[in-house]
Amino acid sequence: MIKAGIIGATGYAGAEIVRILQNHPEAQITWYGSKSYIDQKYADVYRNFFEVIEDKCLDDNIEKLADEVDVIFTATPQGYLAGILTPQILDRVKVIDLSADYRIKDVEVYEKWYGIRHGSPDLIKDAVYGLCEINRDLIKNTRLVANPGCYTTCSILTAYPLVKEGVIDPNTLIVDAKSGTSGAGRSAKTANLFCEVNENVKAYGVLTHRHTPEIEEQLSYASGSPVTIIFTPHLIPMNRGILVTEYASLKKDVTPEQVHDIYEKYYGKEKFIRVLGYGECPETRWVEGSNYTDISCKIDERTGRIVMMGALDNIVKGAAGQAVQNMNIMFGLPEETGLELMPLFP
Repeated sequence: MIKAGIIGATGYAGAEIVRILQNHPEAQITWYGSKSYIDQKYADVYRNFFEVIEDKCLDDNIEKLADEVDVIFTATPQGYLAGILTPQILDRVKVIDLSADYRIKDVEVYEKWYGIRHGSPDLIKDAVYGLCEINRDLIKNTRLVANPGCYTTCSILTAYPLVKEGVIDPNTLIVDAKSGTSGAGRSAKTANLFCEVNENVKAYGVLTHRHTPEIEEQLSYASGSPVTIIFTPHLIPMNRGILVTEYASLKKDVTPEQVHDIYEKYYGKEKFIRVLGYGECPETRWVEGSNYTDISCKIDERTGRIVMMGALDNIVKGAAGQAVQNMNIMFGLPEETGLELMPLFP
């Protein structure tokens, strides 16, 4: 049985890890870390766990935690883990970090886009970018996983096969992404109040959103050369979900059948990526509460461009579900263990 500890267990992503691991046959939670709720019962913070979880929230003492568990999930703000993680801790426990601290290999790029100094740049080289469908062979042997975020997971997976196969010019890629409000986290912010977001759609972080370099870096690996994109996120008045619509110029003349076959080549055997029929539009409601990503595309013969579309649940495949999927890979379990969650509807 894998013993797991969670630092940041009372945020949305942390709570989703708790929900998933409650039904995981090979893992158990031994530590619910939360700086804001120390000594309070976890079920008093999230009443959906009433009479399910009796444990109290503990602190975020990672040194102590490292000796009590096999894996630590850190669902914490940027900069937290980088400020406390050491090689000695990684010698004792595996870590899956849901922040961006170890996702970007160039520390100067990280510090520029996030506006903070990296606390442990020497550990960046040890981290594996935890996009399971692309890096599973590297994930198997690492002790530190940089779990991708929701926007990045959906954006990269949707374009990756066509970038890898050289079908599109990745430097013409425009990513239009929309997220439910849970993606902004649980902390109180005026911009996220009901009256501020209801009956409204807005773009934010235009040309400055810090997930941009992460998407560019991963697609650069696929392309074999540097990639520069335009990424624009939008806030949608719904609880969960990411929808990306991506546009790029074609480098090759391809038919709908050929494009669909490329997606099937990369994802046809993937448990958690569902390739929809050509031209079928993914919808967030059909992935909500699950670890699935739905992907499709459509060629615009008039302009010589292609529209790629992807949808996932930002808290599951975009955060907690992917983290557990990474844990399964790291400990040699089937990837779907504890994650065969059917989408919720309505």
